[in-house]
Amino acid sequence: MLHPLLKYSALSAAVAVGFYAILLGLLTTSSFQAHVVYLHKIQMTWFKDLDVPESFGFLRNQVTPFSIRSPDGGALYAWHILPVELYRQHESTLLHEASGFVQHVESRLAFRMLRDNPEARLAVHMHGAAGTVGSGYRVPNYRALSAGDPQNIHVLTFDYRGFGRSQGTPYEQGLIMDAVLVVEWAMNTAGIPPSRILIFGQSIGTAVALAVSEHFVLQSPPIVFAGAVLVAPFVDVASLVATYRMAGSIPLLSPLARFPELFRYLSTYIRDSWSNKDRIARYIRASEDSEERYGVTLIHAEDDWDIPYHHTETLFWHAVNAMADHDISYEELELKKNTSKTDLGAAGSVMAWQTNKGIVREEILKTGLHDVIMGNPVVTLAVMRIFDQLSGT
Repeated sequence: MLHPLLKYSALSAAVAVGFYAILLGLLTTSSFQAHVVYLHKIQMTWFKDLDVPESFGFLRNQVTPFSIRSPDGGALYAWHILPVELYRQHESTLLHEASGFVQHVESRLAFRMLRDNPEARLAVHMHGAAGTVGSGYRVPNYRALSAGDPQNIHVLTFDYRGFGRSQGTPYEQGLIMDAVLVVEWAMNTAGIPPSRILIFGQSIGTAVALAVSEHFVLQSPPIVFAGAVLVAPFVDVASLVATYRMAGSIPLLSPLARFPELFRYLSTYIRDSWSNKDRIARYIRASEDSEERYGVTLIHAEDDWDIPYHHTETLFWHAVNAMADHDISYEELELKKNTSKTDLGAAGSVMAWQTNKGIVREEILKTGLHDVIMGNPVVTLAVMRIFDQLSGT
């Protein structure tokens, strides 16, 4: 009996190694990498129509589905979501408007309430990998974003190129261009000044959010938004694949991370690097040199098995070094946390680093996983804190 079992075990191991070798080979190709990193072909809303937001749990005409056109003729599918109290105040008129996809969003009451209200705030939402604007925990996330001021905080969310109904194929610079286009629409078409715009990102969306924030702050003159809220961010793609396990159990390159030379060689094949540690440092340095205040909140759950929470701790360290007037080692910052962070018990902990120009907060929750956390009140509070800067409260 032992001999056949050994043969079967050896054969199974050989098959597993063979499949893993094939996977590694595929991961060196750009097209396969795009599918693995962005998962854009996984819709997760197959049996619902995005043009009927009511089927995702919204009120009639609380959401306006429309497209934002790019200069090259492409189109990004988007939702404009009204805060619920503002909706209540205008419910009768909204109920009598036609529902569904809108060709000319400027003609809608919802758009005019965003454009014409000097108190309106806008959270521009950059979602994570896979799915569409209506997938998974994104709908509760939209509610969390506007809950702190249900009369004035609107949400603008969109699908990147290659996702949902947006045209094209995803790649790093392409997603950045998409986000820039959407933010320019918010500023130029909807007329919302940067000081009333918050950039929100989750998972891969945190990389897009940092990139678009950096893009605008490096303009002349700098354009600084009210702030950014980044949920479950990562250091960069190389660091992510060194720790990432699909479905929490299937490793990609993490077994090879124990062989540094081999891992570094395979990392040279990474097409989209998404170096968030460098982007957050450049963004903060440029913001410190501007005349505007800024705020960044990093949020992560300890039980996130998609992106381990130490990615946020590393990003926070890079952010602090960009704010400080001298280099601070990771170990020194950890020692500082021991005396300065706020221990919230079962809710987690908070550490803040502040200058006279801005503040960066690291919020580590005990629980929340990778997606459930998006509907947590901690997101609402983060948005409220950033927008409160406008009124000086």
